[in-house]
Amino acid sequence: MTDPTKRPLTLRDVSEASGVSEMTVSRVLRNKGDVSAVTREKVQNAAKRLGYVPNKIAGALASQQVNLVAVIIPSLGNMVFPEVLSGISSVLESTELQPVVGVTDYLPEKEEKVLFDMLSWRPAGVIIAGLEHSEASRAMLRQADIPVIEIMDVDGEPIDTCVGISHRRAGRKMAEAIIEAGYRKIGFMGTKMPLDHRARKRFEGFTRTLAQSGIEIADQEFYSGGSALAKGREMTQAMLERSPDLDFLYYSNDMIGAGGLLYLQETGRKIPDDIGLAGFNAVELLEGLSLRLATMDACRREIGQRAAEVIVERHMGVKDHETTISLKPKQQPGDTLIRKT
Repeated sequence: MTDPTKRPLTLRDVSEASGVSEMTVSRVLRNKGDVSAVTREKVQNAAKRLGYVPNKIAGALASQQVNLVAVIIPSLGNMVFPEVLSGISSVLESTELQPVVGVTDYLPEKEEKVLFDMLSWRPAGVIIAGLEHSEASRAMLRQADIPVIEIMDVDGEPIDTCVGISHRRAGRKMAEAIIEAGYRKIGFMGTKMPLDHRARKRFEGFTRTLAQSGIEIADQEFYSGGSALAKGREMTQAMLERSPDLDFLYYSNDMIGAGGLLYLQETGRKIPDDIGLAGFNAVELLEGLSLRLATMDACRREIGQRAAEVIVERHMGVKDHETTISLKPKQQPGDTLIRKT
């Protein structure tokens, strides 16, 4: 949260924290001059601990800020985030603010680098996916003294403001629908956790709700990388060969769910009577399938819009604002989850 009493960090702060002269600190942070590896490491560790980011526009602008909004997301290949970006752009296009995008590939160390580079240009605000960050990233975000909007998730404490859905609630609601429909032998397929924190939280909400009804996950499998459709087919085949008596398959996203659906149809399984399945995200691209996958709309475009609106309001000087903006995911039973009449 922007703090009017906060003093910007300077080279002197890094100098004092590292026990190295300001001139040497400057050389290290600009990657100039001959500095020993030991001294370089001292300076870099001190800067990281403090959350210090050099100002690339110092002296160039009277406002010491540019009309850019740093948008930091884990992936452009994932179909979720282009829709979020569309929501952000739809709000910012009528303002003087322009989004600039950085991608982290779900890697904490890459997020640190992207943040460091973007914050050095002193953007008007940051929109960043997720609530989980490394200590170095959190330090930079706290010291930035600009609006920081964490998106996609509200299960945790934001640095400033968060906009998203409760993924634990989303997992719980899907489990409740599956239980109500009468399924009991359930398999789960998803991305490798813990790096995908939101998938992990959905899994936690899902399994906890099943446990309350005396149901345990009968089989599970995780993947990372590769074509989601192909992975969905491969994992579904492998799981059903191991556990042929499963009567429901829950996928952490729609794309692997669609791969599983195609495999089940090819092998003649009756859906949803013999076996049901569900995914997550309500991906519009899949609406052309012969069966509509049961899923949950995660409010992606609305999340982008609300986050951008907060940035615009804060840029215009509005001080009072919610710290948590929680949207409700919408369940869609489709054709692959038995509906009670």
